[in-house]
Amino acid sequence: MADAKTLIVPKGATGVVVFADGSAVFGRGFGRQGDAVGELCFNTSITGYQEIMTDPSYAGQIINFTFPHIGNVGTNLDDVEAMSPHALGCIVRQDVTAPSNFRNVEPFDQWMRENGRIGLAGVDTRALTRLIRVKGAPNVVIAHDPDGKFDIEALAAKAASWPGLEGMDLAIEVTGKESRLWTDGIWKLGFGYGLDEAGEERPHVVAIDYGAKNNIFRNLVQAGARVTVLPATASIDDVMAQKPDGLFLSNGPGDPAATGAYAVPVIRAVLAADIPVFGICLGHQLLGLAVGARTIKMHQGHRGANHPVKRLDDGLVEITSMNHGFAVDADTLPANARTTHISLFDGSNCGIELTDKNAFSVQYHPEASPGPQDSFYLFKRFVDGLKGSVAA
Repeated sequence: MADAKTLIVPKGATGVVVFADGSAVFGRGFGRQGDAVGELCFNTSITGYQEIMTDPSYAGQIINFTFPHIGNVGTNLDDVEAMSPHALGCIVRQDVTAPSNFRNVEPFDQWMRENGRIGLAGVDTRALTRLIRVKGAPNVVIAHDPDGKFDIEALAAKAASWPGLEGMDLAIEVTGKESRLWTDGIWKLGFGYGLDEAGEERPHVVAIDYGAKNNIFRNLVQAGARVTVLPATASIDDVMAQKPDGLFLSNGPGDPAATGAYAVPVIRAVLAADIPVFGICLGHQLLGLAVGARTIKMHQGHRGANHPVKRLDDGLVEITSMNHGFAVDADTLPANARTTHISLFDGSNCGIELTDKNAFSVQYHPEASPGPQDSFYLFKRFVDGLKGSVAA
């Protein structure tokens, strides 16, 4: 990594990541030309790069993939978690190669360009990962110019002036704008996404979209629910007008304390009405805030599809998919909230349950996409416990 005083743009470099102190990492740019500023994080998944790039929780972030072969299976129309990418860009070790997969529709670099996202290849991504682990997730600018002309001083100033994710409400930017009935089931090879045809007899789950991945709603359908999705800004009157049997709180980007300014009063009102609640990721953090706990910005966050989480009730270890840079501070949980899961990487809180309400949440992503499916039981637990459920 070169510093600002000795910086020389290497021959053939068409892309760069610039840090706030003026240091830079050069490589070969792909995707959109231009630049973008955000938080640099790393993801250890070895599959699912298209799902990761389209996960709304990555709004405001640039992903450093530790797995070297990103793009080798191309892209398709099914493996997306939102209509368009939300990650600002990505950094990869190897150049994006020609895709080799029967489901491919177009190469990853072409998909990145068409979707306005910047990529950087030819970088020692493991070295960047070690830097993030030691110094924390930095604010950076990623830039791509086919002529290799970069104003490093200006890009460093842009990185330095970006305020960072702490205190930033991004859910308001990525949420769906209207309420809608969700009908897709989970994907099956040769069939695509099935439809929910069971109708009104299913328990009705109202899901608040703070930046949800589509596969969350599909798993709720698979678990036996009829799902209505509401925007992040839905009021308690909006929620109650749907006559919900249960409320689901989705994942999403940004600082939960900022989103909580409008989300927490709604959650508290739902809890007061004794409506069951289930949250994941940002939804987990918002439930924690609603009962009086605090959330904290993590040093590096957890992002990957191989995170071990211990279930405290029976000691079972789930291998989970994670994507979060904030966490619930377990030391601030009130007496009526108990910790149910912890990370085996750092001991951080990964689940809570209220002792006086039918409400629980987890920090990880039980819907996977990408990742293991060890935790689908949580969707079944929630739906089976709702009024109107056959299993209730």
